[in-house]
Amino acid sequence: MLSGLRGVRLLDDGVADVRIAGAVVVDPSGAGDAAGKSAGVVLDATSWRLVPGPVEPHAHLDKALTAGRIPPGAGLDLVGAVESWRALAPGIDAADVRHRALAALRRYLARGFTGVRTHVNLDAGGDPLAAVRVLVGLREELREVLTLQVCLLPSERADDALIRDAIALGPDALGGCPHLAADPRAETGRLLDLAQESGLPLDLHTDEQVDPGSLDLLDLAHEVLRRDLRTPVTASHCVRLGSLEPARLAEVLDVVGRAGVAVVGLPQTNLYLQGWDATHLVPRGITAARALLDAGITFGAGGDNLRDPFNPVGRADPFETASLLVAGAHLRPREALDAVTAGARAATGMPVAGTDTGDEASFVLVPDSDLGDVVAGTHDARVVVHRGRVVADTRVASSLALDTTHPTPTPGR
Repeated sequence: MLSGLRGVRLLDDGVADVRIAGAVVVDPSGAGDAAGKSAGVVLDATSWRLVPGPVEPHAHLDKALTAGRIPPGAGLDLVGAVESWRALAPGIDAADVRHRALAALRRYLARGFTGVRTHVNLDAGGDPLAAVRVLVGLREELREVLTLQVCLLPSERADDALIRDAIALGPDALGGCPHLAADPRAETGRLLDLAQESGLPLDLHTDEQVDPGSLDLLDLAHEVLRRDLRTPVTASHCVRLGSLEPARLAEVLDVVGRAGVAVVGLPQTNLYLQGWDATHLVPRGITAARALLDAGITFGAGGDNLRDPFNPVGRADPFETASLLVAGAHLRPREALDAVTAGARAATGMPVAGTDTGDEASFVLVPDSDLGDVVAGTHDARVVVHRGRVVADTRVASSLALDTTHPTPTPGR
């Protein structure tokens, strides 16, 4: 365990010593705590910059790393990806899910994530609850390494009894895809009913289309207000917001803000899935990130799918998502970093992480450089700390012919 960091650079460019007691940051003066007597390690963090605990707010670990199992060109748009997954699902068992989920989590952890919320289908394979059991088990198994949340993802084909059976397994949230249902409004209402019944937070896939049609997000927000719902509600994707005229967008965001619905943008996967039918002026497929921030709505961002039918690429890297927000949504680097750290934590209900007294001591250290370099993912070297414990340490050695000094080849070899 760590008892502190010495001389680390913060996001605001200040340099500080950070004191840690157990899993939290404590008063740097040492008043009121016993950190000064701790046997923990103090890291010399000079030449490193601290980024508060990145969180992947929207993953699909049950689907991760299956891209190689579909024919080239399969998947493509959202409907095609759904069809490809449904063709794969019957051949996937619990051991397969566990193997791929662990492989994906190793990538997330090494790249700096201290928390992951994964959605998990209920209708895959012969046992619709197999993947849920696997991921709930991994959540407990990996508790000391990273925070894993499991969010159920029933389709409209999953009846209420099956969803209740899944809820009994102890997930962290309830999700769903109303925009893929025959009656999106009815599906939204059904999932809200089950969330209220169970007390689980709700995290719905919402408006994953670019045409400015009806808004499931608006229906969701109105229902949250009508029911005076107190449990947290998150809407993921919300691609359609990016297609609205400014006046209409402002009206929608006013309702969303009053309802307290958080929004999670997923730029990489939606850049891939949306716009396949456009012959020109191809839409970006990214939610209205700037307008959401300006409206004061909780906004987080993630990578979504990882090398599966819905997204054939992805590095499981918070800075990849942040860089896409800069390039595709025109956020500033600090805003983009906030979306994959504080914003993602707020959208998933994970504790605040950082360097203030009482914050969870979860963060990633990267070589000290300006925020633009950090967001660009310039550095592969990373030290990941979860609740006061170093859980990943990646250092990189390289030698280039462009360098002033480089290794001299051994003669004859």
